[in-house]
Amino acid sequence: QVQLVQSGGGSVQAGGSARLSCAASGLTYDACMGWFRQAPGKEREAVANIYSDGSTRYTDAVQGRFTISRDNAKRTLYLQMNSLKAEDSAMYYCAAALGYAYTCPAIDEYTNWGQGTQVTVTA
Repeated sequence: QVQLVQSGGGSVQAGGSARLSCAASGLTYDACMGWFRQAPGKEREAVANIYSDGSTRYTDAVQGRFTISRDNAKRTLYLQMNSLKAEDSAMYYCAAALGYAYTCPAIDEYTNWGQGTQVTVTA
């Protein structure tokens, strides 16, 4: 059974940095993995994805500021967030799309989700 357990986040000043972690158990990395976020009153959106070959994809709003990575030995996914802005405030989720080793699907096809962690960027 695949389980994703998140840690990190919290309250950060604008311009600061934070790192989110997502420990995956029962999962091989033959899966697309990603970070998503949802702000109050808004739909959940993709932030970054990492494919099984290690290639990455970012939404334009975070390109150049956020970095998605994974440690295969620790089976942990990370999201390093730098130069944080107020508009980055949201609940962040990690997710895995089993069976999608070489592509990443639409958000509703992700099969496993972490519990979510709040990131609040203050002025």
